[in-house]
Amino acid sequence: MTESNYAYNIIMNLAHLPDFLQKSILKQRLNEFFDMAEDEQCEIINNALEVGSSIPFNKFAKLLKTWLISLTNISKMSRRIIFSRYINQIIISPQKLIKFNLDGILEVFMTLNESHKKMIIETVSSIVTELDQNKRKKLLVLIPDNMKTYLSV
Repeated sequence: MTESNYAYNIIMNLAHLPDFLQKSILKQRLNEFFDMAEDEQCEIINNALEVGSSIPFNKFAKLLKTWLISLTNISKMSRRIIFSRYINQIIISPQKLIKFNLDGILEVFMTLNESHKKMIIETVSSIVTELDQNKRKKLLVLIPDNMKTYLSV
């Protein structure tokens, strides 16, 4: 089985679980993620970006919301690490982000409570602000204007 098929199967199975199991498994996976070496973390993120857009959006949206909420329950430093890894992988392979329903992702984000949105915005904004100019330009070209309004970059 290829890495992308394996990642697809894991994400699909996770997306179909009831909320309480999804939350529990995501929490466990996040803890495992931070015990991995950086190259392993990047491989997982790369696989998630590769297959995430192929998940039916209603299932993906539910999983994304649970994942975002889970990220607000970890330390600021851990949240920064995971978002940094995602941003770097997107800069390396921008075509993977283009496949996603970015308007739908923003809609999912908008359903979060204000404190969760604030935590995520602060984390992502600080990472983007600290990128070198070329990487920041490359990333901002990919992000729709309606998303940019939430980032102070």
